[in-house]
Amino acid sequence: MQISSRFTVALHIFSCVDTFKDEYKVTSDFLASSINTNPVIIRRILGQLKNAGLIEVARGTGGVTPTRPLAEITFYDVYKAVDPIEDDELFHFHENPNPECPVGRNIHNLLNEKLESIQRAMEDEMRRYTIEDLHEGMEKLLAEEA
Repeated sequence: MQISSRFTVALHIFSCVDTFKDEYKVTSDFLASSINTNPVIIRRILGQLKNAGLIEVARGTGGVTPTRPLAEITFYDVYKAVDPIEDDELFHFHENPNPECPVGRNIHNLLNEKLESIQRAMEDEMRRYTIEDLHEGMEKLLAEEA
């Protein structure tokens, strides 16, 4: 199990938008150059963030704007926008364990509650961090570089 890079790319996008909003028009090409990826990938992620109501995107001339204050956009919001999980379950079970085997017959019952608890803990932790935390961290790092 691994969360895709779309999540960290989306966080990178928010950091770029915040850091460069007053200096540059933040377009998919601009973002792609910072992230070092194809602009098509950036446009796809921007579309997911827009569909989730987290950003507005100006077509043609470009530009990305968060739809609410950075302190109100959590890592969880971003995660749900770009890495939707099937049936709201992070862990995917193998479908057909052997019912003739005592382990195969009972593995789902053994693990279901534990895996749900792990998922809730991860999601709760993601709710603790916001895009504002990225803003503050970036300001600190840039100040240290100066």
